[in-house]
Amino acid sequence: MILYVISVGLSVTMGLMGFINLAHGVFAMAGGYVLSTAMARLGMPFPVALLMAFIVVALGSILLERLLYSRLYTAGELTQVLFTIGLIYASVAIARMVYGTLAVPIVLPDYLKGQVHFLSRDFPTYRVFLIVFSMLIILGLWFGVERTRWGAMVRAAVDNRAMAQSVGINTSVLFMLTFALGSGLAGLGGALGADILPVDWGYPFEHLAYFLIVVAVGGLGSLRGPFIAALLIGVADTACKYWVPEFGAFLIYLTTMGILLWRPMGLFGMRA
Repeated sequence: MILYVISVGLSVTMGLMGFINLAHGVFAMAGGYVLSTAMARLGMPFPVALLMAFIVVALGSILLERLLYSRLYTAGELTQVLFTIGLIYASVAIARMVYGTLAVPIVLPDYLKGQVHFLSRDFPTYRVFLIVFSMLIILGLWFGVERTRWGAMVRAAVDNRAMAQSVGINTSVLFMLTFALGSGLAGLGGALGADILPVDWGYPFEHLAYFLIVVAVGGLGSLRGPFIAALLIGVADTACKYWVPEFGAFLIYLTTMGILLWRPMGLFGMRA
């Protein structure tokens, strides 16, 4: 669920804007740092700190989109890749300088600690909360994209950007808002998963491969594709490391290569 919340924004923005944003993990890292700072230094309660993580990262992404990303929309793939890799290096350097080399501490509230008894089994309360809360986010995102005017414009721009512009859709503003939403979701996902995926200065590089696999396997511009891919990867990664630890994540990469050889555009990606 955390992989999906972080990665779905990357799928939509890459599918809409055609921008190879390898720095998407930077926004997830920023969300974790905002959560930790808001709780540890500002004394904010956990729900407020989560909201702050989304808002701060979304607003920060608007600034980056207007000042940097928008200048490279028409640039080649190599230029976009080099720019976003450079942005990762700059971000991790700043994170290391400000927060140090250790993962930031996340102190969960008492009501998210302990166990939940369900069907004769005990489950960690926080993980149950993550699943339920992420499902609510997914339902809200689906409703926004499938049942609102903004969602219709996004889908139109994904299908045919030139036609969307010809009927009066301001794709520049649409790109900015969509980029902010995707980045804000990444920040929220990074904050939500900080207790499971520790946030430190190497976060954008450490988890980049998983974010890209979710997007590539699920398909660009799709909502359900990354959801299916995130579930498959999350469950398979844990199972493989438990059953065949000597292979580590190798089987995940092997499976990814097989799926992309079978369906190069991903499971639910747009077909050429």
